[in-house]
Amino acid sequence: MDGKAERRLFLGLDTSAYTTAVALVDREERLIWEKRLLLPVKEGALGLRQSEAVFAHLQNLPRLWAEGAAFLKNASLEAVAAATRPRPVEGSYMPVFKVSEAFGIFTAQTLGLKFLPSSHQEGHLIAGLWSAGLPPGRTLVAHLSGGTTEILSVNESPPGTLAIRRLGGSADLHAGQFVDRVGVALGLQFPAGPQLERLAQGEKSENITLPVAVKGAQISFSGPESQARRLLAQGCPGADLARAVERCIADSLAEALSHASRPGPYQAVLVVGGVAANNYIRERLRSALLLTRPDLKIFFAAAPFSADNAVGIAIQAARKMRSRAGCV
Repeated sequence: MDGKAERRLFLGLDTSAYTTAVALVDREERLIWEKRLLLPVKEGALGLRQSEAVFAHLQNLPRLWAEGAAFLKNASLEAVAAATRPRPVEGSYMPVFKVSEAFGIFTAQTLGLKFLPSSHQEGHLIAGLWSAGLPPGRTLVAHLSGGTTEILSVNESPPGTLAIRRLGGSADLHAGQFVDRVGVALGLQFPAGPQLERLAQGEKSENITLPVAVKGAQISFSGPESQARRLLAQGCPGADLARAVERCIADSLAEALSHASRPGPYQAVLVVGGVAANNYIRERLRSALLLTRPDLKIFFAAAPFSADNAVGIAIQAARKMRSRAGCV
């Protein structure tokens, strides 16, 4: 058997609200190549219309794949997978994911390959489990992004297949929306996460606090956001306010996770999504959970795989295909 036949790769595609992502992994879940392009957002804007995002994805995917296709000179695709919807629940739909779905189906049909539909949330979860090195088992997961703030019970069985149950999360604003709205009000560019984190590093006082609004495993960020705007109008320094936002998110999440973890047992707590890339939130959350639930180990998706990506989609495809072939 020649080298090309022996090296089989899995292609993952994800066209989310603000990122075009493509990835290639092999059967052993080694990352061969991945690339992403952030969709451009006008200065001062709080996002993109779906039609704008769809148009940007249609431009980005061919450009990305022009680079990725070069890796098939000494390999071949075994399967194609794509995020076709936001979450794996009935009625979950966003037009942007029709782009990755269409490109994925077209590629699979052209090459006579298996097409594996997935969801944006499953991609985040698998990327987190994979990058944290967590084995199959029941995991308590916090998914934090601009479009999602959920606390989930996740069990991967068989490999690549996730049983997901929502335990709690945001009742209004998502954590990423909270960051972006305050960030843009501070004059930062959307999406504001990395800039707000850098701004917060100049904080000089911890006297500025925002309310923590948590009931059981349910979190509210609308009240804290309103208070942040009032403080800004009163002349609160931007760095202090940025750090207060980070503290509020970490403390809110710690309280909600502590409540959600009580039924147990969970092998670990895992935090995924773009907001999970914030180092201050990570460390404050780790310390808070150590006090309330020292028996629970906490893991975070590796920083490069916290933000939107297609690696989890490709890893999930590899696991499913190996499982079906009896190679797990």
